[in-house]
Amino acid sequence: MTDLGGFWSKPSEVVAPALLGWSLTHVTADGAVRVRLTEVEAYAGEADPASHAFRGTTRRNDVMFGAAGHLYVYLSYGMHWCANVVVGREGVASAVLLRAGRVVEGVELARSRRGARTADRSLARGPACLTQALGIGREHDGAALLGGTGPLTLEYDERPPAVSAGPRVGVSRAAGVPWRFWVTGDETVSAYKRSPRAG
Repeated sequence: MTDLGGFWSKPSEVVAPALLGWSLTHVTADGAVRVRLTEVEAYAGEADPASHAFRGTTRRNDVMFGAAGHLYVYLSYGMHWCANVVVGREGVASAVLLRAGRVVEGVELARSRRGARTADRSLARGPACLTQALGIGREHDGAALLGGTGPLTLEYDERPPAVSAGPRVGVSRAAGVPWRFWVTGDETVSAYKRSPRAG
């Protein structure tokens, strides 16, 4: 599904739940890791107080204002990389945070990145764990995900049996907006934590 004029141009809150069951694959010199998405969050740019793009374009969030189907990578709390899929119309910031997934290919490679004692269910459980398992860092900011021509590929895998929705994790603004979506009952979904600064 590479039609940027159709599916990918829709608002983030529409695209986000539809991305559950898709797989993100990263091929490196060490091998390939593929993660099937089980949890995501939608962010609506300048219309969303919880979005990095709420106050407009900056050097950090510039990719969010670009073409859909690219990766927006940012550093969280100065420690962890988090990855988003840019969606919507070019020039209007919108993205879907990839919060968790199930490693379905390259389990041992993912475990070597996450730690030898990491359980399968926890390899990509949480946005920082997901990027670590996949080997994604700042150098992948702006990478194209569609079409299968690069080392990072996002493609349809399988439709989940049921999807749940609720408030986003850890945001202090618009904390009650139910734009977190996850595969109902899946053990790889991260725990919900409300920000202590949320109003």
